[in-house]
Amino acid sequence: MEQQGQRLITSFFSKPRLTSSAEVVKGKEKSEEVRCTDEASVLPGIKSSASDSPAKTANKKVKALESDDEAPVSRKNKRRKCAVSSSDESEPEIRTIRKKMTPKLKSPNQLSGSTNDNSTTSFKKKEDSKLNKKSVLLVGTEDTSDSKDEIKLGNHEYYTPGKNSYHPLKDSTWKMGENVPYMALAKTLELIEETSSRLKMIEILANYFRSVFLLSPNDLLCSVYLCLNQLAPAYIGLELGVGEGIIIKAIAQATGRTADKVKADVSAKGDVGLVAEASKSTQRTLSMFRPAILTVNSVFTKLTEVAVMTGNSSQTKKVDKIHGLLVAAKQLEARFIARSLAGKLRIGLAEQSLLQALAFAASATPPNQPSPPTQLNCFQGLSTEAIKAKVETAAVILKTAYWQFNQCPSYDRIIPVLLREGIAALPLHCTLTPGVPLKPMLACPTRGVGEVLQKFESTKFTCEWKYDGERAQIHLLENGEVRIYSRNQENNTSKYPDIISRFQSWIAPSASVRSAIIDSEAVAWDTEKKTILPFQILSTRKRKDAVEADIKVQVCVFAFDLLFINGESLVEMPLIERRQKLWNSFHRVGGQFDFATSRDPQSIEEIEEFLDESLKGNCEGLMVKGLVKDATYEIAKRSKNWLKLKKDYLEGVGDTIDAVVIGGYLGRGKRTGLYGGFLLACYDENNEDYQSLCKIGTGFSDEDFQTHSDFLKNHIIQKPKPYYRFDQTLSPDHWFEPVQVWEIKCADLSISPVHRAAVGIIDPVKGISLRFPRFIRIRPDKNPENATSAEQIADLYKSQDQIKNRKIEEEEEGFY
Repeated sequence: MEQQGQRLITSFFSKPRLTSSAEVVKGKEKSEEVRCTDEASVLPGIKSSASDSPAKTANKKVKALESDDEAPVSRKNKRRKCAVSSSDESEPEIRTIRKKMTPKLKSPNQLSGSTNDNSTTSFKKKEDSKLNKKSVLLVGTEDTSDSKDEIKLGNHEYYTPGKNSYHPLKDSTWKMGENVPYMALAKTLELIEETSSRLKMIEILANYFRSVFLLSPNDLLCSVYLCLNQLAPAYIGLELGVGEGIIIKAIAQATGRTADKVKADVSAKGDVGLVAEASKSTQRTLSMFRPAILTVNSVFTKLTEVAVMTGNSSQTKKVDKIHGLLVAAKQLEARFIARSLAGKLRIGLAEQSLLQALAFAASATPPNQPSPPTQLNCFQGLSTEAIKAKVETAAVILKTAYWQFNQCPSYDRIIPVLLREGIAALPLHCTLTPGVPLKPMLACPTRGVGEVLQKFESTKFTCEWKYDGERAQIHLLENGEVRIYSRNQENNTSKYPDIISRFQSWIAPSASVRSAIIDSEAVAWDTEKKTILPFQILSTRKRKDAVEADIKVQVCVFAFDLLFINGESLVEMPLIERRQKLWNSFHRVGGQFDFATSRDPQSIEEIEEFLDESLKGNCEGLMVKGLVKDATYEIAKRSKNWLKLKKDYLEGVGDTIDAVVIGGYLGRGKRTGLYGGFLLACYDENNEDYQSLCKIGTGFSDEDFQTHSDFLKNHIIQKPKPYYRFDQTLSPDHWFEPVQVWEIKCADLSISPVHRAAVGIIDPVKGISLRFPRFIRIRPDKNPENATSAEQIADLYKSQDQIKNRKIEEEEEGFY
C-alpha cells in the first residue's frame, strides 16, 4: 500500500507507467499472446495487435459490428412507432443505424458557436488524444473562463471526465440536484476501459466522483456499487444471479432479434455487453416514444429488484425487468448494463483503485460544501512543493481510509461519513463492529526452520498447529445473535447451526462476554476417535441452510485469536495480550471448542519436534507468529509477521498454489473419453483476467480423472473468454468457465516464454510457470477470484530465487 501511495505521489510530476496489460510481445518472440482466438473469423477485416488493450479490441469489434452491411431503412420500418429491430433474419445479423436512430448531436465546438464543423468522430479523436498526454492527477490551473469547449447540459454522450484541468461543474452534463445520468457513468467506465494506465484510471474516476460530490451526492453510493459491480456489502450475499440465457432473452426482446441470433453473437464475440451494444444500434425509436433517460439511481434500483426476485415466476419477471432497462438504454449504456447483469464489468478497475479515486476526489473537491461550492480544486494556485505536500497528505489519508475500510467493509457506512465529514472522520465513525466481517490477516510461506529463527531471532514468538479446515470468523452481537463468516466475508451462519447453538456454552463461567469477534478454524471431527479429519470430509457438509439434526459431519472449532471483546477492538494490541484475553474469556469444551495447540520454542530442535507432532495430529504444519514486537492483527494483509511452515515446504516451493481450471486436454489410452490433462491459470486482480500458469496431468487418481471430467464437461464454452491470457500453442481441446479452484504443489517456478502468469512483473514479455505441478485437492471454499494472484506468483518466484540463489532453467514440462 505504501508503495502504491508513493507511485501516486510521483505520478503527479511524471508520465504514468503503463501496466502489464499494455505490454507488447515483440516480433522477435515466436510466441503470440492471445486473449481470444479466431478474432479475424469473428470480425472480418479487424486485426488485433499485441499492443491493443482489451478495451481497444472491444471497441474495434463494436465499430466493425456497427459498420458492417449497413442498409437503407425500408418505408415499412420507418412507419413503426415503437422501438423495433431493423434486422430481419434474412438480413445481416447486426447492422447499425446509429445516425438514423437519434438526431445528430453537435460537437462541443458547434454548441459554442464555432464555425468548424467537426464530426462526432473527430471530436472523440480529439478527446482520446488528450488521454495520451502526460497525466497530472487532479493538479493544475483550473480553467475559470467560459470555455468554448464547454459541454452543453444534457449531452451526456459528450461527458469526458478524463480531460485535463477537469472542472467538476462546467464539465459535467447534469444540473445540481439532478440524479446522475447513467450515461455519465457509462462514459466514465468506457474511458477507464480504454486506458491501460492505472493512474489515469484513478484520475478519470476521481473526476467523476468530484462532480457527484457537488451535484448529486445522494448518488455516490449507487455509483460506487455499480463501479464495483456490487449491490451491497459482500457479507450480505446479495447477488444478481442472472444467467446468460436470461440476458440473451432480454436482449432479443428489447431489440427485436431472435434469441438464437443473439446467442450466436455472444458465443462468437465472448462478451454479452458488446452484443447488447451492437444489437441496440439496430434499433430505432421515434422521439415521441423514447423512454426517459436512465439514471444511476434507477439502474441500481432495478438491478437490486432483479437480485431479490425469487419464486417460480422469478425468471420471467427478471427478463421483463431487464427488458425494460435495455429498451430505455442507449448503445453504450446497454454494454455496461449487460455486463453488470453477467457479473463482470471487465474494465480493469480494482477496488483499491476505486478507494484511491475516492480519497483523491475528496481531497481535491471536498464534499458537503455550501451552495454555490467554492472549493472546486484545492490544488489550484499552489506551488509545486505545496502541491506535493498536499498530495502526500492525501496519500496518508488514502492509506488510513483503506485500512479503516477493512475494519468496516461496508460502503453503506463509509459513504455517508465521507460525504458528511470527509475522509479524516472515517477512523472515528467506521470502526470494528460485530456483525460486520473484516478481511482476515494471512500468513506468508517459509521454506525452513532456519528462516523462522532468523525472522524472530530478537523477539518472542509462538508456534501453533496449522489446522486443515475452514477459516471461521465468529461474531457475537450485543443482542446475543451469533454469526459466522468465511475468509472471504461470506456469511456461513446457516452452514454451521451446530456452532451457533453451542457458542454460549464456550464462554468461561467467570467471564462476562456481551460481544466478541473470534478468529478460528472449523475442522471436521471424529467424535469416536477424538481426532481431526481431513478437509475433504468437512467439504461434504451442506453449504447453506443446514439442519442441525441432519448433520453427519461434526466440527470442532479451534480458536487462535480474539479481535474484539465487549465493545473494545483488540487489533492494535500485541498477540500475547489478545491471546491471554481469549484464554480468559472462553474455555475448552471437548470435541466442540478448543484453543489452537501452541508452544513458544527457543531452538530449531523444538520447532522441528513440534512440527512432527502437528503432522501426527492430522494438521498441515505450523503457524509461527510474533508475540510482542510487530504483533498487531494486520487486517486484510498477508504479513511476514505470520509465517506458515509445512513439511512440504522443506522439499519444494515455499507454498502450495491455488489455481483456476480454464481448459482440458482429451486423454489417450486408458484415459480415452476423459480429460488427461488440464490448463490452469492464476487470477490478476489488477487487470481482472486469468493468466495461464501451467499444464497439469499428475497427482490424479483414476477416480479423480472421472470426477473432474464429469464436472467440467458441464462447463464447456465454445471459445476462451476475452479475459483469458494464454499463448496460442497452449490451446486445449475444450475451454471451461472459470468455476473451480485446485490446490497445486510444484517443484519450483520458472520464467516461461509461453505462459502468461505475472507477465510484466518479473519479465516484460514472459510469464511464470510451475515446474512438475501435482494436483492436491479441490478448494470448494475458494472462488476463482480468490485463487493465488499474479502478484503472489511473482513473490513466490522472487522468494525462491533469493533462497536457492541459482538461475532456474527455462523449460516446460509435459503432463503425460
